[in-house]
Amino acid sequence: MPEQATSSAHLHAHLDGDARHAHFIEARSQTAMALALGLTLLYAVIEVAAGFLSNSLALISDAGHMVTDAAALGLALLAQIIAKRPPSARHSFGFVRAEALAAFVNSLAMLALVGWIIYEAVQRLATPEPVKGGTVLVVAAIGAAINIMVAWVLSRDEQNINTRAALVNVLGDLLGSVAAIAAGAVIYFTGWVRIDPLLSIFVSMLILKSTYSILHESYHFLMEGVPHHIDYLEVGEDLAKVPGVLSVHDLHVWDMSPGHPALIGHLEIRDLAQWPTVLQAVRQMLHAKHGIEHVTLQPEAHAHL
Repeated sequence: MPEQATSSAHLHAHLDGDARHAHFIEARSQTAMALALGLTLLYAVIEVAAGFLSNSLALISDAGHMVTDAAALGLALLAQIIAKRPPSARHSFGFVRAEALAAFVNSLAMLALVGWIIYEAVQRLATPEPVKGGTVLVVAAIGAAINIMVAWVLSRDEQNINTRAALVNVLGDLLGSVAAIAAGAVIYFTGWVRIDPLLSIFVSMLILKSTYSILHESYHFLMEGVPHHIDYLEVGEDLAKVPGVLSVHDLHVWDMSPGHPALIGHLEIRDLAQWPTVLQAVRQMLHAKHGIEHVTLQPEAHAHL
């Protein structure tokens, strides 16, 4: 076993000429995420009970959102821990994609929650139910304060997609708390209970917009799509313009981890003896013009017909 570990570490080493991109997150504190998880989970339990006791859809929705937030933050924290693990003999690329995977799962959970809220809201618009406005007002106000605190904690660690996904959830929950406060106030002072499902639908639409953005970004990353800031066709054209390169094929560009693009491909060159010079020119061009440092290219001799 020690020999296998040593061999694996040697295979993952970056020597002169290799890209310096690490296949794992070397330093990222989980303190902010853990604190946010604790606060959210604690109040989620309280708000779930209060939501059912007051019979408020807005408060129940906010409570369900906070439960989802707690699960999302738990996944995010787990993903950050996993992403710090270095590459191994079984996972040569490391575990940095765990963050995007957790963000994708969180977004799917949010879509399911939005669907449930809208369904319940439509039912209550058709058949209004009594709601305890005073309870909703007090509990939602406390929930909003908790959400603001959690959002502030998470906003200090926005450098990765997974934390941003968790932050979107919390901000969406803050909107839910504001809507619940408004619903509680209106019901308490006027008795108009239809405000409860109406505001729930409004908040669901806002949550849906934010969730779609994170879902699209994490899906693109997991499917190894070309980074948004890179023009795939332009990269191919620039490679073909390098002196000594005759053609480019089997070209692929993707993100090794967010913000770290990689490229592999085959280059047909005029003279294999000139490959070191051509490779150096290609590397310099890709890094300077497209920000691509992790480059793996295979030279092929010109096929004479």
